[in-house]
Amino acid sequence: MMMAKVSFLPMLPVVILGSMVMVTTAAAAASSHPHPLDPLSAAEITAVRAAVLASPLVPARPLHFHYVGLDEPDKPDVLAFAYGTAGSPSRRPLLPRQALVIARAGGQSHELRVDVTDVSCPSVLSHAVHRGAGFPPLTLEEQFAALALAPACAPFARSVRRRGLSMDDVVCSVLPAGWFGGAGARRVAKMQCFVAGDTANYYARPIEGVTMVVDLDRMAIVGFRDREAYPVPKAEGTDYRAGKVGPPLPGLEPAPGVVVQPEGRGFHIDGHVVRWANWEFHLGFDMRAGAVISLASVHDADAGLRRRVLYRGFVSEVFVPYMDPAEEWYYRTFLDAGETDLGLWAYPLQPGADCPANAAYWDGYNADQDGNPVKAGNMMCVFERYAGDVAWRHTESGLPGELITEVRPDVSLVVRMVVSAGNYDYILDWEFKTSGSIKFVVSLTGLVEVKATSYTHADEITSDAHGTLVAENTLAVYHDHYVTYHLDLDIDGTNNSFVKNVITAKRNTGDPATGGADTPRRSYWTVRREVAETEADGQVDVDAGPADLLFVNPGKKTRLGNEVGYRLIPAGATAASVLADDDFPQRRASYTKKQVWVTPYSKSEKWAAGLYADQSTGDDGLAAWSGRNRGIRDEDIVLWYTLGLHHIPYQEDFPVMPTLSGGFELRPSNFFERNPILRARPASTNGSFRNCSCT
Repeated sequence: MMMAKVSFLPMLPVVILGSMVMVTTAAAAASSHPHPLDPLSAAEITAVRAAVLASPLVPARPLHFHYVGLDEPDKPDVLAFAYGTAGSPSRRPLLPRQALVIARAGGQSHELRVDVTDVSCPSVLSHAVHRGAGFPPLTLEEQFAALALAPACAPFARSVRRRGLSMDDVVCSVLPAGWFGGAGARRVAKMQCFVAGDTANYYARPIEGVTMVVDLDRMAIVGFRDREAYPVPKAEGTDYRAGKVGPPLPGLEPAPGVVVQPEGRGFHIDGHVVRWANWEFHLGFDMRAGAVISLASVHDADAGLRRRVLYRGFVSEVFVPYMDPAEEWYYRTFLDAGETDLGLWAYPLQPGADCPANAAYWDGYNADQDGNPVKAGNMMCVFERYAGDVAWRHTESGLPGELITEVRPDVSLVVRMVVSAGNYDYILDWEFKTSGSIKFVVSLTGLVEVKATSYTHADEITSDAHGTLVAENTLAVYHDHYVTYHLDLDIDGTNNSFVKNVITAKRNTGDPATGGADTPRRSYWTVRREVAETEADGQVDVDAGPADLLFVNPGKKTRLGNEVGYRLIPAGATAASVLADDDFPQRRASYTKKQVWVTPYSKSEKWAAGLYADQSTGDDGLAAWSGRNRGIRDEDIVLWYTLGLHHIPYQEDFPVMPTLSGGFELRPSNFFERNPILRARPASTNGSFRNCSCT
C-alpha cells in the first residue's frame, strides 16, 4: 500500500445543466513536465516525422507511416514517477518521450524508435526491418487510393453494365484479405462493391459475385473475378437517417429528460489525469487501441491510502470472422485493431446523444500516411451516470415496532469511445464504481453485413444459406465478435497471482472429519482453491464449470488474514470460437478458444494477434507467447479477457441493429476490510429534486 495526499471526492447530487467541456492533448503538451503516459502531441508527431524523413536508415521513397504511437517508458520508471516520493509532479525527473514508428518503404516494414523529449531536436534511436510474417495496418490514404482504381477497371465496368447498374451509384470498400496459407509475400487486399443510389446504407445493396484483389504496394488491381450475378437488393427500406425513415411511431417518443448537476461535475481533469470520487486514473489514446486507461487507483477511506488496481488497460484486438465459405466471403475474418487501427475509426461523438449533457470530451491526434498530425475531435467522453440504480440497500422488519430502510444510490463514472469500423459500431465503456469495481461494457450496433441472394422468402431456402433472410434478396451472414482486452493488473502492488476458486459438489457423509455433519442434508458445495503456477494454468474457459477467478496479491492480507484481490465476473457474451484449430483464421486468432489468458508482463506483448496482424500466420501473438508456459505465480501478470458473441442475425437487426451489450466486471474481493461504500451519502428524500420540466 502507498500513502497519498488525495482527498476523497464526494459525488455531487444530480438535479445547472452540465456544459460541454473539451480536453485536448495540447494542454498537456504545453506543460514543461508532461505525464510519461500522455499520448503524443501534434508537435511530437511532427517531430517524429522530421526525424524519420531525415534519417539515412530508411533512404527508400516513398515512405509511408502506418503507425505512430507512444513508446512508453519502462514500467518501473513510470511507477516511480506516479507513486514515488519525489514530491509534486513539477519536481519529478522528466522521463524520456519516445515514439514507436512502423513505416513502409522499399517494399519493407520498418520499425523505428524516435526520441522527441526535445521536439526541436528529435533523433532516431533505433531501426529494424521486420522480416517475419504479416504487415502493418492499412492506412486510410491507401484504402482511398485503392477505391479510386475500381471505376477504371475494365472488367469491373463490364460487370456493372451487365447488371444494369450505373457506375455513378457504385461505392466500394477495401477489406483485409486475411491469410490462407503460403508465404504471403504480397501485400494485398480485397475490394467489395455496393450500390448506393437513394440510400446511405450501401452495405445493404452488395454487388454480389464480384471480387477484386488490390496490390497495395503497387496500387494496382491484380485479380478480378465475376463468379455469378445475383439481384441487387432494392434501396427501399434500407435507409436509417432520421429524414428518410419517416416520423417517429406512436409509443417511441418518451418524455424528454436531461441530466442536471446543481453543484457542477463531480470529476476533475488535470491534463490526462481524471479524479472522481475515490478513483484516479490516466486517460490516453492510441491510434491502434483507441482509449487507454493507466495507473488506475482507488482511495481506501478506512485505511487512508490510495491503492493500485490497474497499471495499463486497452482493447488489444477485435476479431470478426464471417461464416460463409463462398468465394466472396471466406476471407472476411477481420482483425479490426491490427489490420485497420481501431483508433482511426473513432469518429466525433455527438453531444447529447452519444454522451449526456454533463460529459467532458477529449480530442487527440493520429498520424496520417505522410506522418503529419491529424486532429481527432470529440473522440472520447467522460461522464457521471445516474441511472436510478441502487448501490446497496436493506429493509429490516424483524425488530418489534420498527421498520428500518437504508438505501444508497449508485453513481458511476463512464469513459466512452465509439468505434465505427466499417459497417459496425462498437460502443466501448469503462465504468468506474465507488464500490471499487470496474465494469467493461461492449455494445454492438450499426449495420449487419449482408449478401445478395435470389431468395425472397424463408420457405425457398432448402440448404445452408449461412445467414438469415432479413429482407427480400438480402441475407445477413452469421458471424462472431471477439473483443480482447489487455489488462495489466497491479492489485495493491506489482506481484500478483491468479487463483481459481472452483465450486465443488460434495456428499454429506455425516463424518465431521471429511466436512460432513450428522443431519438429513445430503449434499452441499465447497471451494477448491487452485493457484496457477504457469501460463497453461492461466488459460480458462469460463463456461467450463462454476468458479471464481481471482487476481490476488500474496504479499498483502486483510486484518483477518485474507489475501487482497479482485475477481473477474463475466456478464454475458462469453462465447468462444468453434472454428477448427487448423482453419487459417483460427490459427491467426487461436486465443479466442478461451476467454481468459494470464501471462507474465512484457512490455512488447500488447497485441493479441501480434504486432503485424495483416496477413499474419499465427506465429506471433498471445497464444504463441503463452506457449512458452512461463511462471505466473507471485509475478507481474497480465489478464487477457475476450468478450465473445456468436451473432445469428434477425430481422430486427435490419436495416440498423438495436444496441446489443455484453461485458465483464473486475470487483474487489477481500481488497477492503469491509464494504467501502458503507458511509456513502444517503439519497435526498425531501423531494426538492423531483421531476423538473422545461417549457
